[in-house]
Amino acid sequence: EPSSGAPVVQDKVRQGLDALQRAAAMVAQLELFSENEELEEVASADLKYLLLPALLGALTLKQVDLSRRLEHLESARAQFWRFLKLCRSYGLGSFHLPPASPPGEEDAGSPSPGGPAAAQASLVAMASSRQAKIERYKQKKELENRLASMRTFVESGQADEDQIREFYILQIQKWINTSLEEIESIDQEMVILRSRGTAKQPSAPPHGTSRQVRTPLKPFVLTRDAAQAKVFGAGYPGLPTMTVDDWYEQRRRQGVVSSQSVPQRTPGIADEELQKQQQEKKEEEDDEEALQKARNWDDWKDTHPRGYGNRQNVG
Repeated sequence: EPSSGAPVVQDKVRQGLDALQRAAAMVAQLELFSENEELEEVASADLKYLLLPALLGALTLKQVDLSRRLEHLESARAQFWRFLKLCRSYGLGSFHLPPASPPGEEDAGSPSPGGPAAAQASLVAMASSRQAKIERYKQKKELENRLASMRTFVESGQADEDQIREFYILQIQKWINTSLEEIESIDQEMVILRSRGTAKQPSAPPHGTSRQVRTPLKPFVLTRDAAQAKVFGAGYPGLPTMTVDDWYEQRRRQGVVSSQSVPQRTPGIADEELQKQQQEKKEEEDDEEALQKARNWDDWKDTHPRGYGNRQNVG
């Protein structure tokens, strides 16, 4: 099929999972396998049923429902680990059994050790893991070649019991390598999915209250009083003007500031300031010396144009 997400493929995956689950239930009911018995005690015809957990894990990973991806990964990992544990009890292959749960869950509460010793141990672990991967790859290629040469002979019914037994043991050993690789890949993907889920969780607002959506403010000219607003509102760029009192009133209606926080402006303040300015201007006009100085300055400007005497900015 062109894609594993095609409906036809997903239908086959579901059918395969149902069949494998029924077979696993019957194997458990018949108690075909036990951790207390040896491999020689298992009948050759029953060896293939050891593969049921591994096949269940492989088909579980084939499901493409992204909303349940983490659930599928956990289920597949449990199936692969169960298969490896059963193989380990029967002495099938020499491998290190991974932990029953992903490393992230076990080490979540403990701080990560640091220092040169920890870094050295990490490098040693990486080197040994790389060597183990190389060995598994070589074993996998060798097993595939041996299985390919035996498959036709066994499926045609010409093989005897010993050859059939060897064929299924090789299949189990091949799936041991596959299960180890899948568990390692699942652990890495689960770390990514969990970190992505944590990043997507919205941070809770303080005291459990949701933030109110504030409407953006349009540009305006803030003036001291209504008289100043009329002056500023008549010129370029023609922005709307608003006094301080009007601005506070608008913000109070939007719920941004409370009525208690609005400063109480005493009526008549602007008029008092205007009267004070007029009084100062009147006193200035009554001062003969200041008046004469202003007249001399006006006379000088009449005979000397703007920029007169400035030779530093020629042109």
